Amino acid sequence: MNKPADRFLPAALRASENALLAVALAAMALVPLLEVVLRATLRSGVPGSASLTQHLTLIVGMVGAAVAAREGRLLSISGLHALLKGRTGRNARVVSTAVAAAVAGALCYAAVQFVQSEREAGKLLIHGLPVWVVQAFLPAGFGLIAWRSLWRAGDGAAPRVAAAALSVGCILAVLFLPLPRDTVVTAGLVALVVAILLGAPVFVALGGAALLLFWGEELPVASLSLDHYRLVVNPSLPAIPLFTLAGYLLAESAAPKRLVRVFDALLGGFRGGAAAVTVFAGAFFTAFTGASGITILALGGLLMPLLRGVGHSERSALGLVTSSGSLGVLLPPSLPLILYAVVAKVPMHQMFLGAVLPGMTMALLLLLWGRHTAGHGRPAAKRFDPGEAWAAVKAAKWELGLPLVAFVALFGGFATPVEAAALTALYAFVIEVAVHRDLGLVRDVPRVMTECGLLVGGVLLILGVALGFTNYLVDAQIPDRTIEWASTTLHSRWALLAGLNVFLLLVGCVMDIFSAIVVVVPIVVPVARAFGVDPVHLGIIFLANMELGYLTPLVGMNIFFASYRFGQPVPTVCRAVLPFLAVLLVGVLVITYVPWLTSALRTGP
Repeated sequence: MNKPADRFLPAALRASENALLAVALAAMALVPLLEVVLRATLRSGVPGSASLTQHLTLIVGMVGAAVAAREGRLLSISGLHALLKGRTGRNARVVSTAVAAAVAGALCYAAVQFVQSEREAGKLLIHGLPVWVVQAFLPAGFGLIAWRSLWRAGDGAAPRVAAAALSVGCILAVLFLPLPRDTVVTAGLVALVVAILLGAPVFVALGGAALLLFWGEELPVASLSLDHYRLVVNPSLPAIPLFTLAGYLLAESAAPKRLVRVFDALLGGFRGGAAAVTVFAGAFFTAFTGASGITILALGGLLMPLLRGVGHSERSALGLVTSSGSLGVLLPPSLPLILYAVVAKVPMHQMFLGAVLPGMTMALLLLLWGRHTAGHGRPAAKRFDPGEAWAAVKAAKWELGLPLVAFVALFGGFATPVEAAALTALYAFVIEVAVHRDLGLVRDVPRVMTECGLLVGGVLLILGVALGFTNYLVDAQIPDRTIEWASTTLHSRWALLAGLNVFLLLVGCVMDIFSAIVVVVPIVVPVARAFGVDPVHLGIIFLANMELGYLTPLVGMNIFFASYRFGQPVPTVCRAVLPFLAVLLVGVLVITYVPWLTSALRTGP
């Protein structure tokens, strides 16, 4: 008996989206790999390979964002909605989804205008393929996000119809209320803040604010889609999904167990060894997955029993695992490092080299504090076993070689950053599918690629809409005014750095790291340059402060991931994290005022 059409169609659409996302991500990896092979063998490359890879990033970004909306996993920063129950909670959900749908619908309209203008231009991508065909994924993606936002307003027709009516009402109110534009813009911005507090995704705040501000100034909203497009097809940006794919292949295999076994065998027999295992394992995984929450989910079940077994209190273990998840932000090839390099327009390899010692400094401070908290428990019961250490290293030798692949490819001079990322993803694929056989080619790989694409899509969605907001700030001369204010108020580079740390800590409390990079970096880079601050050093300071944002009580993403993973109330996780947050703050100050840590490994400009 055939399934009813209303059941079959969603299932078919779901499977089609997943397949398209996996195929686009695979093609994004294969094109740079083919370029490397042909350049090495035939001294020629694939015609238009760079442009093709960049536009595949656009496809992955928009399809991934649509899938994330389908699964209800677009990034949000407020946990208030989780505390609202009953009718209040249901009404909050209707309001937040209605505002999200209104913003996504308006962005869809802007994208349609952009694609129409590009279609009239008649540009080609490769081999007769019009570029507008790929650009059409922009309005299609936003349209799906709007539809799915309404669908998630609640179970049944009533909340969905209410959300749809409220969504349309929001748009009509902006367009037709007989009020001054400034008043409407202000009211709209307040509504966006309320929606974010009630659980609306991050892109709603940034995209909605950009739409309102452009409308208020009577500027064409299609330029927002142009900004989105230009960011996503940036030549260096494909490195983000490719490095993330490598990390996901590791996280979904048995690699976490093998790596934890290595660190435990080498360090677990010493006092504080379990803390070292937690710090190094967490940093390693976050650097490659690009998502500290994934590290907590993947390693938490292995690390918590290890820490508790050597005498850590439950609070100490919870705080250390939660904090260690953010350490990889400063270790290559983390997504924030790559994104800062793209936005600040500094060489990516310089960012990688400049981040190594600061990242290790933060890890060392956290390790020492973790060792201190273990001192109140019983000492480790086991001794170092050379045989077990050798066996553990042998079992995990392929995973331990993963960072070398990225560094050799990038610094060896034969691969661009995107090609290095593709080689890293290929290496992870081979060792987990063909060598260890932890992942099945048909059973697991498409699922892993879909999960990776979902995360990448959510991030790129935020970045794309954030750029429009940033460009508005630039057009409003906010960077110039900031430089003028800093020049008259601050009288030294050290005073600037102190003020910058305070400002960035506040930014980390209210913005996620990806949107903060796109929105804030274009403002602070000119200011820092005016005071003679090296842009790479500025980037490390920036990311170190944002690292603390993951742990900020009540808003830090790692706190919510840890609460979910370990079944602990959010206030309990906050209390556990506070001492570790203070230790990392000391690390931020060290990184800020000891610039040698950033410059020691770097050569050249």
